[in-house]
Amino acid sequence: MTRSLRVLYIALFLLTLLVLGLWSVRSFFGFSTNSDASVLNGRWAKAVETHYDDQFPIKRLGTNLWAALDFKLFNEGRPGVVLGRDQWLYSDEEFNPVVNEELNLQGNYALVEGVRQTLKAHGVKLVMAIVPAKARLYPEHLDQVRPARIHANLYQDFHARVAADKILAPDLLGPLQQAKQQGQQVFLRTDTHWTPAGAEVVARQLAQAIAAKTPLSGPPQRFVTQTQETVKHQGDLRRFLPLDPLFEHLMPAEEPLQKRVTHASEEAPAADDTLFADHEVPVTLVGTSYSANPSWNFVGALKQALHSDVLSYAEDGHGPILPMLGYLKSDDFKNHPPQVLIWEFPERYLPINNEIGDADPQWVAELKQAGARQQNLASNTPKSETPDRAQN
Repeated sequence: MTRSLRVLYIALFLLTLLVLGLWSVRSFFGFSTNSDASVLNGRWAKAVETHYDDQFPIKRLGTNLWAALDFKLFNEGRPGVVLGRDQWLYSDEEFNPVVNEELNLQGNYALVEGVRQTLKAHGVKLVMAIVPAKARLYPEHLDQVRPARIHANLYQDFHARVAADKILAPDLLGPLQQAKQQGQQVFLRTDTHWTPAGAEVVARQLAQAIAAKTPLSGPPQRFVTQTQETVKHQGDLRRFLPLDPLFEHLMPAEEPLQKRVTHASEEAPAADDTLFADHEVPVTLVGTSYSANPSWNFVGALKQALHSDVLSYAEDGHGPILPMLGYLKSDDFKNHPPQVLIWEFPERYLPINNEIGDADPQWVAELKQAGARQQNLASNTPKSETPDRAQN
């Protein structure tokens, strides 16, 4: 290489760095950090470094390009998503094999029974809302990938175990399949979760089971659900396809989501004057983002179907067990236990080692031990000798 070519090469390289640097600096317009970030504690520098790293053009270009190659050549996304046909996306938690699956299954079954015993000691009836997997409801859109063996009969096995523990858990798969056959979309195409229509189907099924098995006390309330605007929804599974912005055209299309909102009927008496006059709580809901996210209006659908107010302690992003452990330790539960507690529990969380957060490990272990003891006792005792369990 001649001297002039070397100079030209160096100049072009420096120019490229300068252009990319200026492009990245542009992202700092309007940049701000938390009030507790300062130069002295190092948090400001860390925030700047993280922001620059996220906005660096070469990184974005490389991320988009690699994601596009995986998407087009191998029909794959980032870990977290499974690509189906017709732009359908599935959570890989519904497909992957699970480490220590049998140990986790037995531990979670025992914990569910331990929770039932704790609720029963406070006069609370447990109702399980076992959410079937999206892949179970929409298998026709699956491509080459199929769920691992552990997931094949998981929904049915879960129901069989809670039935053995005398826990009320109405079938939700059948009604959702029936609604699907009638033309309703009960799960979102690019999202892990159900649609508001699917949430309403589940709410009606739970309400029918509760009315038949453990009717709520107190006067019924009337709730009205209204449809709102239809918005373009970007499903949570699209995040595992980092094609934006360079290859946005390759992304599965956004889908319409019609918002719903539920409120007490105007002619209905105020809740403060009726149900909560004596601090009575008719129904409490504990669960995951299927319940916590207002986009699905599951809490509202439950209110309307149950003709009762519902207090929600569901949490986004923590699975079904951590919110339940937190609720059992709360003052609300200790001081004002509900008549019925609905535990929304997606089937895919059953075979995994769920997080317990800040909960006391010893207390959680005691819950599991109590549940396991009762399950062993029930399995070794003739049915004719356990009439009290039928009332639990």
